[in-house]
Amino acid sequence: AKLVESGGGLVQVGGSLRLSCSASGFIFEDFAIGWFRQPPGKEREFVASISWKSAPYYSDSAKGRFTISRDDAKNTVYLQMDSLTPEDSAVYYCGSDGTGWGMRARDAYKNWGQGTQVTVSS
Repeated sequence: AKLVESGGGLVQVGGSLRLSCSASGFIFEDFAIGWFRQPPGKEREFVASISWKSAPYYSDSAKGRFTISRDDAKNTVYLQMDSLTPEDSAVYYCGSDGTGWGMRARDAYKNWGQGTQVTVSS
């Protein structure tokens, strides 16, 4: 099982990015996928998740600005990030949740990708 993140980059305050999490090696439509981020020197934190039934869940900081979606035909989950601020700067990771429900706890996730860097400049 493997997940690969892409789509990170450098963006100005107020800008947008769309991250992708591409999966292989497991039955994608049975799993929830979560996005987490890790700023320098801090713990990895929950950002958003999407259940196997496409129910979305967001952290308080992501709610209203980020949108998570999935395309099971492409084995891919997307994270559309709008109105970005410097506090959103971090390495973003995706993981798979075998319960299918999109848990908020980091320990529920496996198969973490290598991460993609998001930097928001002021």
